[in-house]
Amino acid sequence: MITDTIVAQCTPQGSGALALLRISGPDAITIASICARLSSKKNLKNVSTHTIHHGWITNNNNEILDEVMFFVMHGPRTFTGETTVEITTHNNPFIVQNVLERILQCGARIAHNGEFTRQSVENGKRDLIQAEAINELIHANSQQVLQQSLKQMDGSFSNWIQELEKGLLKLISLCEASFEFLEEDIDFTPQIEAALITILSKIENLKKSFDIQQQLRQGIRIALVGSVNTGKSSLFNALIKKDRAIVTSIAGTTRDSIEAGMYSNGTYWTFIDTAGLRKTNNIVEKEGIERSFLEAKLADIVLLVWDGSRVMTTEEKAVYAEILTTYKEKTLLASNKFDAPQKKNSLFENAFFVSTQSGDGIEKLNVTIQEKAEKLFKQDSSPFLLNKRHYSLLVNCENELNIIINMLKSPEYELIAHHLRHALSSLIELTGKSVTEKVFNTIFNDFCIGK
Repeated sequence: MITDTIVAQCTPQGSGALALLRISGPDAITIASICARLSSKKNLKNVSTHTIHHGWITNNNNEILDEVMFFVMHGPRTFTGETTVEITTHNNPFIVQNVLERILQCGARIAHNGEFTRQSVENGKRDLIQAEAINELIHANSQQVLQQSLKQMDGSFSNWIQELEKGLLKLISLCEASFEFLEEDIDFTPQIEAALITILSKIENLKKSFDIQQQLRQGIRIALVGSVNTGKSSLFNALIKKDRAIVTSIAGTTRDSIEAGMYSNGTYWTFIDTAGLRKTNNIVEKEGIERSFLEAKLADIVLLVWDGSRVMTTEEKAVYAEILTTYKEKTLLASNKFDAPQKKNSLFENAFFVSTQSGDGIEKLNVTIQEKAEKLFKQDSSPFLLNKRHYSLLVNCENELNIIINMLKSPEYELIAHHLRHALSSLIELTGKSVTEKVFNTIFNDFCIGK
């Protein structure tokens, strides 16, 4: 039961043109009316729902804190399902803070993380999957994630789950019907088995792209890896078109991973410049080199960089061969310093030959990175976005259904119905029809306060 009236800034903090503050709850209009002065001379409590009004926010001495716009909405026809007043102020942090403090004085409290969206779930405006899709939408780092989030907000994944729920409920009803036909030798096993195989196939197909989705949620990670003094930092700067990494002729200049992000064709790319690989007794550099290997492991694309103007040592050949063998499918080779006389290198015969001095080959390398990134996204064949909670509950459901499959050789329908109910409970938890307070808190703690 919602009794509190909450308030929070819904726009990003910091200076800007406008800020939006949302008040939501049973006393939203009463609280706003205490500190509102409308240019129309009306009382905010007497205006029509879903109307916008010009006015001012005043302190308890009736002094103006800011000139604002009030958007008044009576529940349940609002985002939260509660009566809501949205106030547009000038986005100066001092103004926003003063207005917030005034609203708190009038009886509201600051919203918790994701509490507006939680109100909407508790009021039946959307289910838990749709609520999670809002958070995905806000943080989407690619057009693909953006489109999938929008569809899930509209109920695409929820409808898919509901179809599975209907299928399991039908099977439970068959099991219960079988109790009444024990003496008539009616066998429901073929129907149950066929339905289970269909449901399991749907779950398995959905799970297949989970790992790739986890990799791509935050965009594409591209790690530049290689020996010292191969021009990794110069290439890093050339690819991001900024002098982000320090470039010197001293070996081992980069001792820690440096990241820089950019958007390219609807996808967010994160380039990582890593410490040069070599044997060293320097503790700091050793730590940096360990991180280089870790970045290669975590990256979606490894850009293995070599200085084409010099000969590889035996030690370097071994390290490069190991990286190529381990990460062959996601590795691109870049032979740098192409503007200098080249030395023969069998490992880099099919590399991209680039020069960070002249810029030769950089655009061609960029195009290939783009093509490889697009292939990664194509591997995600799922129409839905799965997070770890979704995946875990689908696995729980799948495990219960597999237990039933193994029981069908000599079916005990009462026991089958028991496992079907367990499977159904996992699906019901997905959409939030049955979920604990702890799960709610965990989900909405990942949201920002204003959402």
